[in-house]
Amino acid sequence: MMDFTGIFSYSFVQRALLTGVLIAVVCSVVGVFLVLRRLSLIGDGLAHVTFGSVAVVLLIGMAPVYVTLAALPLVMLSSLIILQLIRSKRIHGDAAIGIVSSVGIALGVILVSLSGGYNADLLSYLFGNILMVTQTEMFLSLIIFLIVAAFVVIYYPELFAVTFDEEMAKTMGIKTKLINVVLLLLTAATVVLAMKVAGIMLVSAMLILPPITALQLSLDFRMTILASISLAVLAVFSGIITSFVLNLPTGGTIVMFNAFLLLVVFSAKKALQVRR
Repeated sequence: MMDFTGIFSYSFVQRALLTGVLIAVVCSVVGVFLVLRRLSLIGDGLAHVTFGSVAVVLLIGMAPVYVTLAALPLVMLSSLIILQLIRSKRIHGDAAIGIVSSVGIALGVILVSLSGGYNADLLSYLFGNILMVTQTEMFLSLIIFLIVAAFVVIYYPELFAVTFDEEMAKTMGIKTKLINVVLLLLTAATVVLAMKVAGIMLVSAMLILPPITALQLSLDFRMTILASISLAVLAVFSGIITSFVLNLPTGGTIVMFNAFLLLVVFSAKKALQVRR
């Protein structure tokens, strides 16, 4: 049986853990704002667009190592289209997400057919394979982590106001449009990078489950963000190690750990309520 500590001697495991933790922090922070604003499904919608973007990149013959870089601008553009549809006041948020999502997935299916069907590269993005993460993806994850951290720290009061009452935030002179644009662009970048961790099919779970679990704890806003980060990092770390040792799909294992943590917190909360 392999020595547990020996797992960390592998460079690809070290890259996977570092990248996974960085993406977990970004997903859990961005996810808190999305969940509270009832935009949590935007992660799922952008994941479908990511599928189309990856299909475009692979169809034109670009090397897999550059797929993430090439998909980023396409998914970011889609996030702005969703925002513009919502701002039009004629389409609700969920409908706007559905429109862009359906177009993205349809485009992906057509392009996959034109390229000769599913291959190993495309499947690795659909279902995730963080153990194959590249140095480029690791550095991109670090950059996004630093940008999100700076954005939240610098604009925390504005983010707080926009999250809980956007109309009031406008009357306070806060540039809500700019805050919304930056938040959705960061969400798009997060979704693209997280597809290597959990896969396109499961990426939305990383944006939704940790924040929802943290919100069950009834903490103040800052502590909710910190709790979401802690839960996400625990799930990613446990999922990567467990999947490596038991030879399980990493993305699915990470999501199941997230779901397990939600179940534990929810059950504990219910038990405390019954005792009272």
